[in-house]
Amino acid sequence: MARKPAKKKDKVRLGGMALANGVLVHGPTSWACAVRTDDGQVKVVARRKRVIGSKLTSPLLRGPAKLVEAFAFLPDVKRALPEAQLPFTRGRVIGSMLGSAIVMNGIRRSRLGDTAKELVGGLLTFGPAVLSLREGSVAAYHGAEHIAIGSYEHGSKRERVHERCGTHLVGPLLATATAGNVLASRVPMRFRPAARAAAALGALATSTELFSWMQRHPEHLLARALARPGHEFQHHVATAEPTRSQLEVAEAALRACLELEES
Repeated sequence: MARKPAKKKDKVRLGGMALANGVLVHGPTSWACAVRTDDGQVKVVARRKRVIGSKLTSPLLRGPAKLVEAFAFLPDVKRALPEAQLPFTRGRVIGSMLGSAIVMNGIRRSRLGDTAKELVGGLLTFGPAVLSLREGSVAAYHGAEHIAIGSYEHGSKRERVHERCGTHLVGPLLATATAGNVLASRVPMRFRPAARAAAALGALATSTELFSWMQRHPEHLLARALARPGHEFQHHVATAEPTRSQLEVAEAALRACLELEES
């Protein structure tokens, strides 16, 4: 009697983050971080997540919850792997964050129109993120992260541009945050802080829902148009071609994360 073919196992949905000296890969329930130490060795640590935001199904909350989940385990990463160099903790990046906040405060006090103020302010908020990607080897490790995860997901060698990279959120987030903050700037002063907080939450929720729609309909004309800026930004700014040594680190993080997810 002929045996039925084994059911093909679904791929684990993964995300990642590039470090200055390695790669962090995370799945639905676990994370793994691999770094290249000063003596040239690859050091890997993997753990279960303590916070899982993907269980929420509300369109208003699931986007922000996923963002909280993506950052909640970073203190655990530093405790378990002190050698990990998170890109946004470096001096120049912290300085650019403070500088952006000061400049943005001045812009909001200027005579520019409300829309212009919020648009310029929104662009400034992305400055530190861009700087963090261009610091040292971060862009190359970002490329290694995309190649490792993309090759696993597609079952063949991929390039360093990935369709689910967070850079695709920049355009939608900038547009929705600008619109929300323009509306918030027109409410009475005593309600403005709450209105800005609501605008930020709404912009994040709307952008992540739009991003999810883009992933479900990649061939749609609108989805392709929205994805194009992120694609170009990844290729020219956010990633660089990794070395074989950097790919080795990314693949070590990928294997460690999958071992926990599939156990």
